[in-house]
Amino acid sequence: MLAYIEAKVRFKKQLENGKIKDVVEPYLVKADSFTEAEARVTKEVTPYISGEFSVAAVTKSNVSEIFYDPNGDRWYKVKANFIHIDEKTNTEKLAPAYYMVQAYDFRSALDNFMKGMKGTVTDFEVASITETKVMDVFE
Repeated sequence: MLAYIEAKVRFKKQLENGKIKDVVEPYLVKADSFTEAEARVTKEVTPYISGEFSVAAVTKSNVSEIFYDPNGDRWYKVKANFIHIDEKTNTEKLAPAYYMVQAYDFRSALDNFMKGMKGTVTDFEVASITETKVMDVFE
């Protein structure tokens, strides 16, 4: 079953001041397995990293959907709580869901999320929006 998997790539990067620093950059990959995610992220980053690199960690992500914006250069994680009525107790229950939204700032992240959720029939509330360190998302 396809899922979003976070893969962290470790490599040496030359900073603007000329120093070499070890860095770890996270990427999000849609894949069937950790092995597939590792292979995919390796293929995608190879043209952009000179020298040696390794996939340092691969973990399952709780992201369920991605909203793209070609003008965005950052990735934001949005937590939305869907509101359900428990018929047995007749009380409101909140079911969280997580989304990655590409945007250029916090406000555009909220706008892009709301645009992506347009037409959703279930009531929801935005619980949080957090800028992430994710460098890119590979479908």
